[in-house]
Amino acid sequence: MIESITIADLGVIQAAEMNFGPGLTVITGETGAGKTMVLTGLGLLWGERADAQRVRQGASESRVEGIIRIDDPHVRAQLDGVVEQAGADWDGDDLILARSVTAEGRSRAYAGGRTVPAAVLGKISDLVVSVHGQHDQARLLQGGHQRDTLDSFGGTPVSTALTSYRHAFELLRDAIKARQLLQEQTAASEAVQEDTRRLLAEIDQVQPTSGESERLAATGARLRHVEELAEQIGAAMNSLRSDLDVSSQSGADDLVSRAAQALERVAVHDSRLADVARDLTATRREIDEVALTLAGIAGELVDDPAALAALEERRATISGLTRRFCAFTSTTAATEDEINVWAAQARERLDALDGSAADIEELDTRINELRLTASAAATVLSHTRSAAAIVLGQEVSVELAALSMPNARLEVQVSVRPPGDGLLLTIGTESASADRHGVNAVTFRFATRPDEPARELHRGVSGGERSRIMLALEVVLADTQRIPTMIFDEVDAGVGGRAAIEVGRRLARLSRQAQVIVVTHLPQVAVFGSTHLVVQPDGDGQVTTASVVQVAGDDRRRELARMLAGLSESSSAAAHAAELMDLAAAEWALD
Repeated sequence: MIESITIADLGVIQAAEMNFGPGLTVITGETGAGKTMVLTGLGLLWGERADAQRVRQGASESRVEGIIRIDDPHVRAQLDGVVEQAGADWDGDDLILARSVTAEGRSRAYAGGRTVPAAVLGKISDLVVSVHGQHDQARLLQGGHQRDTLDSFGGTPVSTALTSYRHAFELLRDAIKARQLLQEQTAASEAVQEDTRRLLAEIDQVQPTSGESERLAATGARLRHVEELAEQIGAAMNSLRSDLDVSSQSGADDLVSRAAQALERVAVHDSRLADVARDLTATRREIDEVALTLAGIAGELVDDPAALAALEERRATISGLTRRFCAFTSTTAATEDEINVWAAQARERLDALDGSAADIEELDTRINELRLTASAAATVLSHTRSAAAIVLGQEVSVELAALSMPNARLEVQVSVRPPGDGLLLTIGTESASADRHGVNAVTFRFATRPDEPARELHRGVSGGERSRIMLALEVVLADTQRIPTMIFDEVDAGVGGRAAIEVGRRLARLSRQAQVIVVTHLPQVAVFGSTHLVVQPDGDGQVTTASVVQVAGDDRRRELARMLAGLSESSSAAAHAAELMDLAAAEWALD
């Protein structure tokens, strides 16, 4: 549950600390006092979008900090996984969350002492809290949400049927995708296939080897310039070694040798010259090695016009193959390795196409079998949902009667979707459109009188009626949900009188199974709270700041009187408030 939150510089709230006990916490206050900021602060802790305009005027940033504690081992285990993945830590049994928003719009989120993405707070909130407000009333109108609500109520029978169905559906979907891909490959143009085979035949004939073009270019350059190479290599060798040219007075080796000998003669007078002489001797040996290398290269030079012609022909063959390959594959350049890799892959593709007709027939047989299995699983799921729908409608209708709507009824209609965008299955004698959720369209229908036909929730159902339907659903679903905390905003919209008392009763009963936090403007609802927080303006009547205080006893009675009559000191309102408090006390005593 949420143990507490601290809010600083958020909207009209300069600083406030709120402790939420177990059971039902009600938050009240005058219009404009800042009740919405409490929900905004909670929303920031749950990773909702940060709005710089909510930063209190004159402040540099807003900050919200909350402490949560989870007693449910199943929820705690799931939450441990999120916390560990985020690198956060528990503070004993508590998890501390925080969020800051600067006046410039920068936002930071914290969990367990670590900076985390706001999305991590969202993952935590999915496990910890369920928020119900005007937005959730809009979600109540959506078919997908109505289906999920029914599935949640259906419990293990529906979840087991849904798991079996999804396994069959996914196998069928994957088989159909595989067949479509294979068919697309098979439908490739025969001309393209034939062109591929011709190019492969040419590659097989040429048999280009890795790096062959570069090697041929280098060898060709040598064969085309044999005379020039021989002449220049000879000149270099003559310059290095005097014994290679009788006309030469001295070569580089002789000159270096003379220099070394001259230094050795005087090295006795300066030891540094001995080192230089040794370096010169080493240099002469290197000159000898270079000369020998050049001699070897010169010996390999052969003027071979026939070899050059054969080489040029090979280069032209590979160049022509490369041009045709690039044109066929729509590339600008290609190496021999790339050509050979493509060739291997192309052969595999052609081999696959050769056997694709038989594969398609085999897949068709498997798809037919999988379709029968998926249809059977979808039928079981549909029947299981239909059985749960009857009970859900009945139980919600009972709750609506307790909420001062004695003749109202909720009907949960489970129908089979006609063929459409989904996969085609057969339910009984009907063809149906299937997706991963099954073949059913689930529709909540509502009627206020026994003699009127039930209508869909978006057709003429008021906001007050939707509020009571949503609350009735939450009460009915309470046993199937493991969310530790429920937050309600405007759950009492459009509700008054006896219906308001029943809303308060239902929230109180709901709070016996989960922590419930509700923002309300109705004293008939507020009186049932086990914890009562009041957002009150500070100052001289100008609502520029607000604080949050917990009230009990006479202070609480005065707040209820204010909510009843607008005057906290009204004697008649105080008497009415006392009566409501006695009513609520009796309700809690029944627990």
